[in-house]
Amino acid sequence: MHSFRPSLRRVPGLVAGLAAVLSLSGCLFVTDTSRMNPDVFVQETMPVFYSQDGTQVAQNPAKVQPIRPEARAPQKRNIYQTQFHQTYGMPVTNPLHRAMYGVIADDGHTLPEIPLQRVDQRYLRQEVDYQTAEKPGTIVVDTAQKFLYLVQPGGRAIRYGVGLGRDGYAWSGRGVIQYKAKWPRWTPPQDMVSRQPELRTVSAANGGMVPGLNNPLGARALYIFKGGKDTLYRIHGTPDWQSIGKATSSGCVRMFNQDVIDLFDRVGGKAEIVVL
Repeated sequence: MHSFRPSLRRVPGLVAGLAAVLSLSGCLFVTDTSRMNPDVFVQETMPVFYSQDGTQVAQNPAKVQPIRPEARAPQKRNIYQTQFHQTYGMPVTNPLHRAMYGVIADDGHTLPEIPLQRVDQRYLRQEVDYQTAEKPGTIVVDTAQKFLYLVQPGGRAIRYGVGLGRDGYAWSGRGVIQYKAKWPRWTPPQDMVSRQPELRTVSAANGGMVPGLNNPLGARALYIFKGGKDTLYRIHGTPDWQSIGKATSSGCVRMFNQDVIDLFDRVGGKAEIVVL
């Protein structure tokens, strides 16, 4: 029996095919900018890395130096709720945050998304361990750390970042959320109107500022009373997302509009509040 050994002379098409394959394979040694290139794929899908001191570094992973054997393991960073993310430091732009802070259509208004890459990740909404004697459903405002906690059962709490104005430091103690409002009107105090005459058109005498995306009270407001009297202290949304985590010139307790909507829906009637 004769073995079949095709001659290249008998199969001219085979020669052309081999030449094409060799030509194509030569292209693969050129830098590939498609996602078939592992370096490009990693750079596009995970551009944020952490240095040994815990700071974020955006760089080409191909240039990252190997970790020295004597280098200690990364420390925990309270960015995510899970042990895995806290230990190994995955990118901060996780899908859950994008969903929470994306565009929201609410009562005829469309809230723009929060640019997460420009926000301190500590002030994004998350569930955390929180040991307190306060009962579940209580709001605790930590003015020093600029956090608002909604106490949950089992030693847990939902933590929100807040911004505080001058009025936000003016009152502390214990009160109740007397009532809540969706898309509230804003009525600047008379002393503010006196300092800023341009606000006269939205003064109490003129009915205040109509609800909307530019209203300083944002999408929701929670009004704090003590002993049946208005403390003039408010928890409210704000269109100025950059003020979260900071001290500003005016206002009470500011939250991302997306967060104040979430808090509004979770807080029951006459919920207790403690401001530290």
